[in-house]
Amino acid sequence: MQRYTFNILFFLAAVALVGLAQFGMLDKYALTIITFMGINCIFAVSLNLVNGYMGEFSCGHGGFMCVGAYAGSLISVAFFTDSKLFGSALFPPELAPVLFPLVLLGATLAAALFGLVVALPSFHTRDDYLAIITIAVNYIVISIVENIDAIGGPRGFSGMRKTVNAMSDVVNVPWMLIWTILGLFVCVMTIYRLMTSTYGKGISAVRQNEVAAEIMGINTNRVKIMAFMVSSGLAGLAGALYAHVYGYVNAQAFNILKSTEGLVMVYLGGMGSISGVLLAAVAFTLLTELLRFVIPWLDGVLHAMSLLPAGYELSQIWKWVIIPLILVLLMQFRPEGFLGNRELTQVFPWIKRWITFK
Repeated sequence: MQRYTFNILFFLAAVALVGLAQFGMLDKYALTIITFMGINCIFAVSLNLVNGYMGEFSCGHGGFMCVGAYAGSLISVAFFTDSKLFGSALFPPELAPVLFPLVLLGATLAAALFGLVVALPSFHTRDDYLAIITIAVNYIVISIVENIDAIGGPRGFSGMRKTVNAMSDVVNVPWMLIWTILGLFVCVMTIYRLMTSTYGKGISAVRQNEVAAEIMGINTNRVKIMAFMVSSGLAGLAGALYAHVYGYVNAQAFNILKSTEGLVMVYLGGMGSISGVLLAAVAFTLLTELLRFVIPWLDGVLHAMSLLPAGYELSQIWKWVIIPLILVLLMQFRPEGFLGNRELTQVFPWIKRWITFK
């Protein structure tokens, strides 16, 4: 029974959350925050595979989230919505709850394939060149999307709300919370099982010493490309969920600032720690939401004290002063993050008696 305690506890927590939302004990605001916590967890855990476990340095992961967001949105609209772009829907809206996993799978595969295109030339280089390439790719993706007028260009793309509404018309439950929870479970178990497999040992070997790993017979290029594809695909899954929660997607939502958010969550939680990154993603989401209220209040205080010119607000700039500052302070005083490369079961051994991943 202990083998499945994590699965059972995760399932019970998911049922409790959905139940609270279904019976009105969580308002729409709280429900949205919890859903975005899950999406941030998926995004951060996916980036942790490359930057944490493999020891490479990807700085443009928001680009893969963008690919997944647009791919998932286009598939969703084509499947369930009558639109000018695709014409009549391929399937009746009543099938949305059954076929929505195909939307998420399509977004995941599209981002993974795009990750393969990026990885093939990238991993012929070494050291910090991957960081430069991924930053460039992030900008390239946004530029391409904004110049395709058929999918909205710089105006963005919408229509996914109809898919979510179609699911609610069939069964009135918080569908996007459910899909986010399932996506998070798939993401965590995928990374865990990958890192405990033979390929996972190869990924860890690349991080420790790539030359020694090659000498020991590990095909390091294959290992790195495979890990990058998995990481990109899971980022695409987060993007597809993000697009459907909002019901609208714009390429600028996945710019270099979004990639920076992922880096903050990974390094705050600890490179190579699933539980640490999950804790950091939750903390980061709460912090950014807290700043949404604190900074306007600070604006009011400074205006009242005549310390801030009329018409000038800190709200638009201070978020991106505080968040990078957190990263700087983290590198100075706790570079290993919350848990370093350890899991909660290693930091608190008594937990291992109750929770075991399987």
